[in-house]
Amino acid sequence: MSDRRTFLQRAFGLGAGLLASRPVFASDTSQRQASRAEALRPTDAHRRFPAPVITTDVGDLPYTLDNGVKVFHLTAQVMKRQIAPDKTIDVWGFNGSAPGPTIQVTQGDRVRVVFENQLPEPSSIHWHGFEDHIAFDGMPGISQEPVRPGERFVYEFNIHQEGTYFYHSHMAMQEMAGMLGGFIMHPRAPYTPVCDKDFLIHLQEYAVLPNSTIPNTMNMEFNWLVLNGKAGPAATPLIVRLGDRVRIRFVNLGMDHHPMHIHGHTFHITGTEGGRIPESAWWPGNTVLVGVAQARDIEFIANNPGDWMLHCHLPHHMMNQMSSTVGRMTRMGDRTMPAGLSMNNGMGMLDGAPGAPMGEDYGPSLGRGMGFGSGSDSSTTNGPLSAAAMKASTHSADQMHDMAVMQKDNNQRPEISHNANSVPNFPQDAFMEGPMMMMDSRVEKPENYGLRPGWSRFMQGMMTFIRVLPPEQYDEVISRMKHANRPDDPYSSLFLKS
Repeated sequence: MSDRRTFLQRAFGLGAGLLASRPVFASDTSQRQASRAEALRPTDAHRRFPAPVITTDVGDLPYTLDNGVKVFHLTAQVMKRQIAPDKTIDVWGFNGSAPGPTIQVTQGDRVRVVFENQLPEPSSIHWHGFEDHIAFDGMPGISQEPVRPGERFVYEFNIHQEGTYFYHSHMAMQEMAGMLGGFIMHPRAPYTPVCDKDFLIHLQEYAVLPNSTIPNTMNMEFNWLVLNGKAGPAATPLIVRLGDRVRIRFVNLGMDHHPMHIHGHTFHITGTEGGRIPESAWWPGNTVLVGVAQARDIEFIANNPGDWMLHCHLPHHMMNQMSSTVGRMTRMGDRTMPAGLSMNNGMGMLDGAPGAPMGEDYGPSLGRGMGFGSGSDSSTTNGPLSAAAMKASTHSADQMHDMAVMQKDNNQRPEISHNANSVPNFPQDAFMEGPMMMMDSRVEKPENYGLRPGWSRFMQGMMTFIRVLPPEQYDEVISRMKHANRPDDPYSSLFLKS
């Protein structure tokens, strides 16, 4: 941890002497709401260095100095990545992480990246958006020879740009297996207005069949949507203090576009993968579309306390394990639409005689084509599991504890209406009676301290929180994070201030 702190202090000049004082906030909600503009902590106009970027669940790539050159060692590897409780997949990434660790440098730096390929096939690294020599562009067969297994290639740059950039393999399908990372070029002087918190979030998708651990990189549909390599509820929240000015840098190196939405606040779009946008061209919103191979920087004042959602607004991207169903829906009321026999039938491409049969086998197939069909003739249970089956199931002690908490919290009240089975389109939202998807204790971490019991049941896919915490609650959460003493904690730069 001491090495990491030394790195951060050297890179960005952070120290206790740079802290701004915190104001006292009114306890009365209406008074606070009425005087937000006056109550916000003033920007530290004299700060000499930008705030370091925090890449939750990923962290940074450290460097050494060689005659003033910042030297980074980047190694392509095959690894396993736990993206959610009980879901670990085989990915390709860098330095034990997918996405790879974030590289942070400052405008004017001389940077050397020693790339080593430990993959079973050739690779190379493209530095997305860099304006530099063609020899270091990373195009195999064009600007360089492919880096074969066990070989190295050295990239070297003079950093004259500033903004949110990224790196990725330029063997296209390797990128879909996880080979990407952030490259932040800090300006010589902080942008104005100065941000107190600065976050990087990678947007990714994986197509993984339920009985497999290997992503199908050739697929065009996806069932695991992740932020910094984690699907909700495993994605770590962004922790900010009430009154902070916050920057979030979204980077999309997947196959889908993502409309990223934030609850409770209005932001301005302040940057792209081309750098900083002039302030006169900023525009407000609460949803920003981040296209493939794009970056979007947003900034806002965190002036509205609460645990606010941050998520992709594509409905299927707010779910995990969205794949074709095998068999009927578990509830088959009179008004329930049956699943189709195959993906082709489900999309309306009928193959029976006389060409358009009316049987129930030709209903729409559920899910998104993951490489197998849905068989409506398969035998399944009808409805929720019985109490005996629940007791005999393989739920862990933590899951059973979470279920008991939710049942107590709900006072055993039923969650559906008495006539639910006769209502068209029921069930929706991958609905399950009972807290089957609740896993608060299984994703417990200091950043989740104080969340409402049962929160994890409603967090899936590309979803996390921006936790805007009043000073006392913020200090408590930061203290718990600090005392967790986690190695290479992405949040460790905050501990220098606490």
